[in-house]
Amino acid sequence: MTRDDDVDCHAVCGRLVMSGGRKTRTMDGGRAIGNRPYNGGREMGVMPDSNSISGGRRTEEVRENIFRIPVRLPDNPLRVLNSYLIRDPERSLLIDTGFRLPECRDDLLAGLAELGQDPGDVDVFLTHLHADHSGLASDIIGEGRRIFISETDRNWLAMLPRVGEGFVDERWVLSRARDILAGMPSDIVENMVKLSPAFMFAPPGGVDYTAVRNGDVLHAGGYSLRLISTPGHTPGHMCLWDEEFRLMFTGDHVLYDITPNITAWPRVEDSLGDYLESLKMIREYPVKQSLPGHRKPGDFHARVDELLRHHEARVAEVERLIGEEPGLTAYDIAGRMRWKIYAKSWDDFPVTQKIFAVGECQSHLDYLRLRGRIKSELDEVVNRYYPAGSREWIMHNA
Repeated sequence: MTRDDDVDCHAVCGRLVMSGGRKTRTMDGGRAIGNRPYNGGREMGVMPDSNSISGGRRTEEVRENIFRIPVRLPDNPLRVLNSYLIRDPERSLLIDTGFRLPECRDDLLAGLAELGQDPGDVDVFLTHLHADHSGLASDIIGEGRRIFISETDRNWLAMLPRVGEGFVDERWVLSRARDILAGMPSDIVENMVKLSPAFMFAPPGGVDYTAVRNGDVLHAGGYSLRLISTPGHTPGHMCLWDEEFRLMFTGDHVLYDITPNITAWPRVEDSLGDYLESLKMIREYPVKQSLPGHRKPGDFHARVDELLRHHEARVAEVERLIGEEPGLTAYDIAGRMRWKIYAKSWDDFPVTQKIFAVGECQSHLDYLRLRGRIKSELDEVVNRYYPAGSREWIMHNA
């Protein structure tokens, strides 16, 4: 089994993961502490880069009436999104779509054509708001068809294109303020809209989404899919569960050889705490088959346990770093955390990866602070972190 103790998936676009076949450096505060080849995760059965499944086919039947359509994610370490078509003679259901890019559109439409499915005759369900899942939904939807998404994530999707056009939204203001407090360099903060795929490849404004809630049921292809609220990766992430067949579409809530990025969100007090509670809740389901948003599936319950242990170790790492160097900012701490990425040092990280790393770090800092294990103090325009009750924190506040 591929180990991923320090690999984090960032589903907005870039991901702190290793690209198959390349050597990667494990970074610790900018110091290379290891260098080992990565085999693309083949022990876990990770899908190949090619969109050809077998015999030249683009699609794969993973269960009766359920087909996986691999959609390329250009210049993205994950390579492919798993879009799923549940074929139904009356109204088929498509789960997730890909970036709003020509390459993604070509793959999705080609897969639907191979299955004899008119894209105008499908409803779409989005597991969450990230652009690699939501970007194409409004482009392929036919008249009278619906795009389902949680009410929480629908509100975020409605906001994103308006920010890209210069509209000032409270959540965006809060997000910018949080980046400044984290110690993020000003050139990154000021150019966030241009740098983030959340804006570049997102759906356009004015889309009519149909909001759904925890416990709602969608029917397609002989399946009754109950929607389960699983906040953490995004505030309104949802999984789909079929009780009869013990089947779950996990979106990015549970992935198998990479770990979903858990970032800090405006107006969300404890993103990591939400995610961990969602994992513990969903582990109680008797899942026999899981269909993730990226890569291939594995042992569902064992993987949930691995994810819980991963974040336990991450929390301990962040707490240790603060104990060793009290007074660091979130940006400083992120640069000292262990990441698997093809970069020589923290300074060499691609900008988008720095953004995701700092967000991941912030969610772990929030988790520790809310549980009284660390303290944060405002120092001019940045927050600095100290062990709770430490001498350094007391002196800083004297």
